[in-house]
Amino acid sequence: MSHQNPRLLIVEEETTLAEVTAFRLELLGFEVHCASSPEAAQALLKQQTPDLLIINLKLPGMGGFAFLDFLAGDKATTDIPRLALSFDADLDQVQKAFQAGVHDYLVAPYDPVVLETKVTRLLDERRAASAQEATEKNRLVKA
Repeated sequence: MSHQNPRLLIVEEETTLAEVTAFRLELLGFEVHCASSPEAAQALLKQQTPDLLIINLKLPGMGGFAFLDFLAGDKATTDIPRLALSFDADLDQVQKAFQAGVHDYLVAPYDPVVLETKVTRLLDERRAASAQEATEKNRLVKA
C-alpha cells in the first residue's frame, strides 16, 4: 500500500447501497471504486489492485461466492482483505461466507461507524501483515 489513500473496491449490484457506502468511505479519505458485477470488478482489478474489497455475496453473473473463489485463486488478489456486505444475517450464510474467504461480514442496513471500524481494522491488519512479511524477508536476507 504505497499510495497515500487506501483504495477500496465495492462490488455491489444495488446502486443506492454502493453509492451510500462509497460516499461514507470517501468522506473518511478512502479512494473508492464501484463495480456492479464480479465481471466488472475483474476488469477494474486488471487496472489496479485495491487494498480492500467490499463484496455483496448475491451478485449477478458469476455470483459473489464464485468471485471469492476467483480472488483466492489469483496471486494478485489472494491477499486482499474481503468484507462481505449482505442483507442476509442468517448464521449459515455468515459461516459460508467466512469459509469462502471473507475476513469480516457486515449486514445492511449498517451503522456507518461499524462500517468504518471494520474497514479500518482490516486495513490495519493488512498493513501489519505486510510489515511483518518485510521484516521476515530482511531477516532472511541478512542471515
